[in-house]
Amino acid sequence: MRGPALSSALAALLAAHGCRSEALIPELSFGHSGRLIPEDGPAGRIPHFAVSGQPWQPELLSNKVILTPVAPGNMRGAVWAEAPLERSVWTAEVEFRATGAERGGGNLNVWLAAQGARAVGSNSIYTVGKFDGLALVVDSHGGAGGMVRGFLNDGSVDFKQQSSVDRLAFGHCAYAYRNLGRPSVLRLRQSHDSFRLDVDGHACFETDKVSVPSGYHWGVTAATPDNPDSFELFKLVVSSDSTVSSGADKAEHHHAAAAAAAHHEHEAPQKQSQPPPPPPPDEPAAHFKTSQAQFEDLHNRLQGLMHHVSGAWAAVTELQRQAEQRHGETAAALDGLRRARDDAGDVPQRLRELEREVRAMRSDINAKLAAHHDSLQGYLTDHHATLAGTVARAVPGHGRLILVFVGSQLLLVAAYVVYKRRRASSPKKYL
Repeated sequence: MRGPALSSALAALLAAHGCRSEALIPELSFGHSGRLIPEDGPAGRIPHFAVSGQPWQPELLSNKVILTPVAPGNMRGAVWAEAPLERSVWTAEVEFRATGAERGGGNLNVWLAAQGARAVGSNSIYTVGKFDGLALVVDSHGGAGGMVRGFLNDGSVDFKQQSSVDRLAFGHCAYAYRNLGRPSVLRLRQSHDSFRLDVDGHACFETDKVSVPSGYHWGVTAATPDNPDSFELFKLVVSSDSTVSSGADKAEHHHAAAAAAAHHEHEAPQKQSQPPPPPPPDEPAAHFKTSQAQFEDLHNRLQGLMHHVSGAWAAVTELQRQAEQRHGETAAALDGLRRARDDAGDVPQRLRELEREVRAMRSDINAKLAAHHDSLQGYLTDHHATLAGTVARAVPGHGRLILVFVGSQLLLVAAYVVYKRRRASSPKKYL
């Protein structure tokens, strides 16, 4: 009798530990019970949430909050969680409805942002400025029937100063959300390796490049122009793994917190690190004569088995955490080695390029020197060939000088002869 009972209990216990059901986070959720304000809660206020708007407060009803009414236009409304999301793996559902005139407009924004209402307030993605976190925007973008887009910011980009925020979206899908006559459902899910958005049960986009850290606040805002739509918010439900405590994400790198997060939810963290109690001694079947004794024995053995399984689960979780941490460190080291290898791989290429440049420079210098040598040699050859003739032509001649000297002497002799003859033929005067 005890064998089948123990087997069934063990199977149920292992199934309870093996499955990871998601549990509601009540301080981050409203509307999941069909009412926004509990019957025993404060009137005119959503527990754990702050409602604000411009120029006046949104209308709060029993099952919905009207962020922006049908009239007048230029309204803003916001609902922000007062507590941050202390999980890294979570699922969130937003149920809303948009109704209005044929050419009505406006936008609904779902935020998971640092500092929540203090940083974003009732702004939309077009007027928010700088923020740190995630934003999902539902509007009639580009004149189409409707679109859902996702945006990320680390606080460095001022969205208000952007001429067009379209290029900043990391994911989008078309969705005609206006005047459907029923609520629309946005389902966001973040796991350890992906981020996914479903709209009305259909996949919108999914990426493994996005992971929003813990400690951010949930919020929903809506804004309308002159011709407005009415945005009604029915619920915001945030859930996460039931085996993870609220502070486990912050202390995920500490051994004790990791073991506490993996333990059974009814066991205290101090009991996890304690060794399980020794199993009850074996007794023959005849010893258990009453059903009460059989039940006590079964209870003790199941309790001991649960302690053993819980301890094994905590040890496996710790080993898994250490393995993931070492895997991350190894991956980071490998990335560093790859970058260093890539940088080192560029050195031979750069050396070859430098060698080619030096060779080209040497060839150019040799060619220019050879051309200059040939030009100088040709010039000197021509200069030597014409040097003798040039010197001969440049030396002044003595023939004219001699001719002038001889001619002048002949003129003097001729003049003297003429003088003597005239004197000899002239009459003589006697006294």
